[in-house]
Amino acid sequence: MRSPYVIALNPLAAALLAAFGSACAQAQTPPQTLGEVTVQSSAQQDGYSPAASTTATKGSAPLRDVPQAVNVVPGQLLRDQGARSMEDALRNVPGVAMSHGDGQRDQVVIRGFTAIADQFVDGVRDDALYFRDLADIERIEVLKGPAAVLYGRGSSGGLINRVTKKPHWNRSGGEATLSLGSHDLRRASADMNLVVNDNAALRLNAAIEDSGSYRDQQFVKRHHLAPSLALKLATDTQLLLQYTHAADKRLTDFGIPALNGRPVNVPAGTYYGSSNAAQDDTTASSNQAFTATLSHRFNDAWSVRNITRWYDYELDRYNTLPGGTTDPATRTVGRTRSFILRDESGLFNQTDLTWRNQLGGLRQEWLMGMELGQQKKRSESVSGGADRVPLFSPQGRPAPIIPAANYNADSAIPSHTTQDTAALYWQNQITLAPQWKALVGARYDVFDQDTRFERKLATLARTDKKFSPRAGLVWQPSEAVSYYVSYSKSFQPSAESFALSSSNTDNAPEITENKEIGVKLDLLDGQLNLTGALFNLERSNIKNTDPSNPARQINVGVQRTNGLELTLNGRLPGRWDVSAGYAFLDGRMVKSLARVTSTQLPTQSVAVQGKVPALTPRNSAFLWAMKDLGNGLRVGGGLQHVGARFTSVSNLVTLPAYTTLDAALQYTLGAWGLDVNLRNLTNRKYYVSSHGSHDNLILPGSPRALQVTLRRQF
Repeated sequence: MRSPYVIALNPLAAALLAAFGSACAQAQTPPQTLGEVTVQSSAQQDGYSPAASTTATKGSAPLRDVPQAVNVVPGQLLRDQGARSMEDALRNVPGVAMSHGDGQRDQVVIRGFTAIADQFVDGVRDDALYFRDLADIERIEVLKGPAAVLYGRGSSGGLINRVTKKPHWNRSGGEATLSLGSHDLRRASADMNLVVNDNAALRLNAAIEDSGSYRDQQFVKRHHLAPSLALKLATDTQLLLQYTHAADKRLTDFGIPALNGRPVNVPAGTYYGSSNAAQDDTTASSNQAFTATLSHRFNDAWSVRNITRWYDYELDRYNTLPGGTTDPATRTVGRTRSFILRDESGLFNQTDLTWRNQLGGLRQEWLMGMELGQQKKRSESVSGGADRVPLFSPQGRPAPIIPAANYNADSAIPSHTTQDTAALYWQNQITLAPQWKALVGARYDVFDQDTRFERKLATLARTDKKFSPRAGLVWQPSEAVSYYVSYSKSFQPSAESFALSSSNTDNAPEITENKEIGVKLDLLDGQLNLTGALFNLERSNIKNTDPSNPARQINVGVQRTNGLELTLNGRLPGRWDVSAGYAFLDGRMVKSLARVTSTQLPTQSVAVQGKVPALTPRNSAFLWAMKDLGNGLRVGGGLQHVGARFTSVSNLVTLPAYTTLDAALQYTLGAWGLDVNLRNLTNRKYYVSSHGSHDNLILPGSPRALQVTLRRQF
């Protein structure tokens, strides 16, 4: 594994940096005179209430015109809360719950459905399994419900799109930050923008972190480098070049086990892995990507955009976890040992043609697009070491040894998977009348999967061809009110983002449908936005083990969530910035042949049908507010409430409900700024997540923690 601490400028990075320098040198003498262009940060423009989203329609559509729930986490809110991770950011989205992602990746559950592969960056798929840094993120947008019409496979409960910071034309300058805090937090970052001239602008976002944790033996060592270059090639033609290099190394933390239906009562830092975790239980990932976006406006009616994104990703994960059974009599838990190595690369190309017109007296905006992509993924996994440790004092034990025979097992044979995507899609936003708008669209995907093995096993392959529709109607009786109704559909191919296996290669895709009605209100002259959505989300054709042939899976399962989501974002009188949300989720496994086995001795077999999906609290809510006191001083804080959740679909282990309180203070004096964030003010003991498919892998939440950030603008 290449070191995650030293950035090696490979040929692509060197070529890109050379191109930046060459382009800037050529731009010193502008080939033409352009009108003034001013681009402001969305965080500066919108505060807590962004007016538009790029994710919902692949254009800058006003949120009030989108007939679907869209949650935007703006940059100002991320700063106010001192957010450093996707987990921190997504606390601000109703209906989203956290999974610990095997201690190696960002993973969430949206509206009761896991979203392991539903990550995007600037509208392009980013489904590699790693922890994402926020150093170059302008805002995060979460599109709820199926979104295959624009983004293809996946997205049962929704998808997450990170919108990156890009060069702007208004001024040169930037900001440097230094963060220190509890649990040996040490992090530095920089955001620099350089306007070379009227035709070229550079931006560089960088961060480095070397921190500890409230979890015993845990550490985080990471860096993130993201240069970008914007060029005006002609009056109506722009080119954006972006490069990202990110590396992350940390302890692979699967958390703690359960006892008698609850997390075992041990201190929050208790670690059940190797006594030498820094050697035996680490995850190291490296990710780099290059993106080129070419945009051209032919006239007021026609424009085109092409995005090409290449990425390369590596992961080395080694872990010891309490994944065996819990024995209440002997008060011990079984541990298992394994490792997984991943190498993958991918290339995506998207072309979007936009046509604005008046047809039949109706104002319309057509989006016609094509996506081509290929991902190549190698995976090698070996497991099998096992032992037992005391439930209440697991520390000081070396990792169990994986038997030599396990390295030659069929499950240990490295696989090579190729996934090819070819899709055509269209969308039309129609103004039917001054008060009525419609959004309709469809996409046709051809998705090929091919998995071959390095020895012994036969090659597996399948091709899925799927049609994904979307339709919505918006009624706006006034400029402040929008009512909507919508329908959307998506598909999840067998194996989706992983290697095919003999048990699932013949399975048809799982199908998700979402029916939704909602309202969006602009209050206080648009300074405050209130939204509400009622939805019925159902995933059918879910794979279950065939009772007559355990080596085969069949498409018979159905999972459903009925729910309500409410959000409030914006500015209240008295200079209060506020962000609040509430979600009610009624999730159920409506139909299933599956059975799961409990992890507590004596074990029992549990029928899945009728159970609540994992990590799906019936009630959850959050509130965050900041008060501007003037003279550069802002104070505030918030609360987070998460209802009781089940650790897995067995429904045998419950994570108790919890409420945490946070506080914040900011002071700005000229170019200097000081941010102070205090999390879990009351030092509440709680459990933030679990694995989602196992009852014994539970992650405790952080005790009280202080974070202080010093800022300097230049």
